[in-house]
Amino acid sequence: VQLQASGGGSVQAGGSLRLSCTDSRRIFSNNHMAWYRRAPGKQRESVAQIFTTGTTNYSDSVKGRFTISRDRGKNTLYLQMNSLKPEDTAVYYCNVWPVRYARIWGQGTQVTVSS
Repeated sequence: VQLQASGGGSVQAGGSLRLSCTDSRRIFSNNHMAWYRRAPGKQRESVAQIFTTGTTNYSDSVKGRFTISRDRGKNTLYLQMNSLKPEDTAVYYCNVWPVRYARIWGQGTQVTVSS
């Protein structure tokens, strides 16, 4: 698997999780990257992007609570998630941004937030 997300789990509202995504083929060394999520019954959405310049962008739903970062040396992408809400419950994936350039999707990591 080229992009493997991990770090999900079950937390109570207000809690935190840190997701990691390992890149076995150095895909994001030269690409804009993003964290995506798919909640039950909803379409996949991108919640955070990090560009090759290091600039970041967030969806309104997570702005101020989530932080995307990367470690080029470790070929790893991160998503720090704070102040989690039940509506953040979803399977989270990392991939190239924009989505039309996405590589093969990994299994993702489940995040469950209880109220």
